[in-house]
Amino acid sequence: MTRRRIVAAVALAVAAAGAAGGLAAATLTGGGRATPPLAGVALDRPVPQLPLIDEMGRMTSLDAFRGSVVVLAPTLTLCHEVCPITSGALEQVRYDAERAGLGKRVSVLEVSVDPWRDSPRRLRAYRRDAGVDFGLLTGTHGELSRFWKFFGVGFYPTGHGRTFDVAHTDGVFFIDARGHERAAIIGMPDVHGKLAERLRRLLSATGRHNLARPEAGWTVQQALDDVGRLLGRTIPAKPLP
Repeated sequence: MTRRRIVAAVALAVAAAGAAGGLAAATLTGGGRATPPLAGVALDRPVPQLPLIDEMGRMTSLDAFRGSVVVLAPTLTLCHEVCPITSGALEQVRYDAERAGLGKRVSVLEVSVDPWRDSPRRLRAYRRDAGVDFGLLTGTHGELSRFWKFFGVGFYPTGHGRTFDVAHTDGVFFIDARGHERAAIIGMPDVHGKLAERLRRLLSATGRHNLARPEAGWTVQQALDDVGRLLGRTIPAKPLP
C-alpha cells in the first residue's frame, strides 16, 4: 500500500469513528474566534490507557497526562520526509500554548511508529538534534501497534539493511483533559515553508518537497484552534523566537 493510500484509508476510518460516535466532521477553519470550531473530524471517545516507554526507559501511558489537553502525533526519529516538519509544527504549538499561559494545561507528545529502532536513547538523541521541548515516547512493537491502532494510524517496515525504513500515517490527534479523543486531522503539517534550520537539515529531497508542498496539510493555527476550543480560549500563533 502506498503512502497516499494509507492516508486515504485512515482518513476514512477516522471519519467512520466520528460518525459512530454521533459526531459529524467539522470543516477546516482558521483561527481568531473565542471558541473556533474543531478542525478535521470531531470525536468523543475514551482513550485506553495502553503502556508506553518514556525517554528514560520508564513505563508510562497517556494517563500520566490526564488533566491536560494532549496534542499527539506519530513520529520516527530517523525520518527525513515528514517527521521533522511535524516536530517543528508541534514545537510551535507548545510555544504558543506556553506563551498564552496554558503551558500546564497543554501537553504536546510525539509517540514513535518505529519500535525496531526508537529506543529511549534514540529519543534523547533526537531531542538534542531537533531542539524540541515536548514529550517523546516509544514502546515495544506490540505496545505501539495496540496504541496506534486505536487512533487508526498504520505503520509497517519497508526495505532491508541500509534501505530499511518505516511507512506510516501522518496526522495530529487531540485528547481532552478527561482522556477522550476529541479531534483528528489526517495529513502532513503545513508550516508555510518555515522550519528551524536544525530541523530543515534533517530533511531529504522528498522532505524538502513536503515542506514546500504538503499533502492534505494541517496548520499550526488549526491545531491551536482545536486546543483552544477544548480549553475555551483563543490561542494565536506567533513565530518562534
